[in-house]
Amino acid sequence: MKFLIVVQGGPYTSQASLSAWHFARAVLTRGHEIYRIFFYHDGVYNANGLLSPPQDEVNLHEAWRLLAVENDLELVICVASALRRGILDQTEASRYEKPLGNVEAPFIISGLGQLIDGTINADRTMTFGS
Repeated sequence: MKFLIVVQGGPYTSQASLSAWHFARAVLTRGHEIYRIFFYHDGVYNANGLLSPPQDEVNLHEAWRLLAVENDLELVICVASALRRGILDQTEASRYEKPLGNVEAPFIISGLGQLIDGTINADRTMTFGS
């Protein structure tokens, strides 16, 4: 089975991101495929490379990054949601004349077309957060 996972909750404001991460790991462990992981609304905060949680907490940015690298997954963040929340890669930071970007690979900024494409190509869409 092929899954699209949509994460709408921020990394430390709800259980949405952590639950989605656990779900993604379970899907892969059971031999299923993840078509794409799409971060939307406050979920885009997971892509902020400047997050620095205490050492006794899960670093969700790093957890998502490692999961993507180890399993060749797409981590797509919604451009409109990201810009509203100050989540920028270097290209967007330059475009808006900001001093720096806080998003790096494997996270990529893209539009809602990636979400629509995911719903078309995946067998199931799982949404975490509201």
